[in-house]
Amino acid sequence: MTSRSGTSLPLVPAAAFVLIWSSGYISGPAAVHAAAPFTVLGWRFVLAALLAGGLALAVRRPTRMDRGTLGRVAAVGFVMNAVQFGLMYVAFDLGLGATLASLLHALSPVLTALLAAVLLGERVSALQVAGFAAGVVGVLLVLGADLGHAGGPVAVLVGCLSMLTLSLGTLGQRWIGAQPDLLWSAAAQFAVSAPPLLVLGWTTEGAWPVTDTSQAVVSVLFLAVVNSIVGLVLLALLVLRGGSGAAASLFFLSPPVTAVLAWLVLDETLTPTQLVGLVVAVVGVGAATRTRRTPVPAQGPQQGPPRGPQQDPQDVVGTQ
Repeated sequence: MTSRSGTSLPLVPAAAFVLIWSSGYISGPAAVHAAAPFTVLGWRFVLAALLAGGLALAVRRPTRMDRGTLGRVAAVGFVMNAVQFGLMYVAFDLGLGATLASLLHALSPVLTALLAAVLLGERVSALQVAGFAAGVVGVLLVLGADLGHAGGPVAVLVGCLSMLTLSLGTLGQRWIGAQPDLLWSAAAQFAVSAPPLLVLGWTTEGAWPVTDTSQAVVSVLFLAVVNSIVGLVLLALLVLRGGSGAAASLFFLSPPVTAVLAWLVLDETLTPTQLVGLVVAVVGVGAATRTRRTPVPAQGPQQGPPRGPQQDPQDVVGTQ
C-alpha cells in the first residue's frame, strides 16, 4: 500500500489496522446493548491499562517520564479516552448508528486542521476546507430529514461533540512536548480514564447495570485487547514504517469498512441517498487528508502518531 507521499505501508498491517479501527464502531454499540456505557468504558480502560503496563514490563520498555510530562500525558489521555469515548458511547446508547459514528470521527482530522488554523494560526489549504465541507454535506445526506433513525437530535449532537473532543485532544497532543514511550504512555492514559468513568457509572447507572453478562464480557475483552492494544501497536508500526502522514491517510477508509461490518453484524442498512452521502463524505475527507506531501518521520514509539512540534494537525490518535 502506497501513501500519498509515495511511502509504502505494509499491506497486511495496514489492512488489519483499518479493520480493527472500524470494528470499534461495531463492538461499541454491542457493548452498550449489554451494559451501561460508562461502566463498559470504565472496565475496558482498567483492563487496557493492565495489559499495556504488563506488556511494557514484559518487553522492558523504558520508564523515563518526568512528572510534568506524565501530567500532560494523563490530561490529554483523559480528554481522548474518558471524555471523547464517554460521549460517543452515550450516543451509541441513545441509538447513534455505527456507520454515522465512524463518519463523524473520519471528519475529525480535517476539523483538527481547521481548528489549528483558527486557534494556532496555522496554514490551511483550500482543498482541506472544501474537503471538510464535502464531508459535512455527506453526513447531512446520511442523516436525511428524519433524525429518528440516527437516535434523534440528542444522539447526533453528542456524537458531534465526541468528534470535536477528538479534534481538540489531537491538538492537545502537542502540549505534551516530550516523546513518552508508547506503552507506558498508553497505560497512564487508560489508567487515568478508568476511575472517573467507573465512579460516574456507579452513581448514574447503578452498581451492576448489565443486561447480558456474556455479551458484556466478550465486548469489553474485545474492546480492551483488540481495539485498545492491538490497534495501538499496529498504528505505531505503521507510523514507524511510513510516518504519521502515511498512517493518517488510512482513517478515511474506516466509514465504508464500518458500513459493511454494520450491515453484516448489526443489520444496519443504508438507503441509496445515504450511500451517496457516504461516498461524498469519504471522497471529501480523503482528498482533504491527502494534501500533505512529505511524511513526518517517527521519532520513536509513542501513543499514536508522533507528538510534539513535529505532529501534523491532521493526525488522528487514540484507540477505537
